[in-house]
Amino acid sequence: MTSSKDDAATDLLIREVDDDLRQENLEKAWKKYGGLFIGGAVAIVLAVAGAQAWQTWRHGQNLQASLRFTEASQMLDKGDKAKGTEALQALVASGPSGYKLLSELKLAQVKLADGDAAAAAALYDRIAADGGVDDIYRDMAVLKSAYLKLETGDIALVEKSVAPLAVESGAWRHSAREILALLALKAGDNAKAMDLLRKVADDVAAPAGIRGRAAELLAALESAAKG
Repeated sequence: MTSSKDDAATDLLIREVDDDLRQENLEKAWKKYGGLFIGGAVAIVLAVAGAQAWQTWRHGQNLQASLRFTEASQMLDKGDKAKGTEALQALVASGPSGYKLLSELKLAQVKLADGDAAAAAALYDRIAADGGVDDIYRDMAVLKSAYLKLETGDIALVEKSVAPLAVESGAWRHSAREILALLALKAGDNAKAMDLLRKVADDVAAPAGIRGRAAELLAALESAAKG
């Protein structure tokens, strides 16, 4: 998966080099530096050539990884789980970072389809611990793992991992608060659960599905509290 930030930075470098090679700058540099300019010009040209070669190589790598990921997914769709899983594991081991992430997520789905929630959670935990993955995806992996651990995981540990994502500025705050509410219910703290559910149900920015579930569960808890 190509990084837009990397592409933008490379394009900016090439534009700046092009500007430096304009005739007026060339003449000014020649007068000021004389023969030294030749070495600098050669270095600039080599830098541009290197940047372009890197872009070409990286595009080829990503295209190849895309084809490998598609083939692996098709194998799984056709029921060839062994070969599909092997292909995904190969991408995890040697593919570009974006396709490594996609492959790990796909492998987690395979484990879930097999009924192995523990193995799926372990894969999500691995993504969450990978410093090379963008924070937004690491946080998503934390939540996916937490959902799978609601029934069998350690409440305190799951809560500790999810709580930082429930802050007001958090991109995943709605899902995080839903999980924390369910953990509170499991711990017998209905008041805390209702407070968290109310925050989700009242947040117009929350996804409709999460907001609806929160409102429904909140109504049931409020009704039970009234006797």
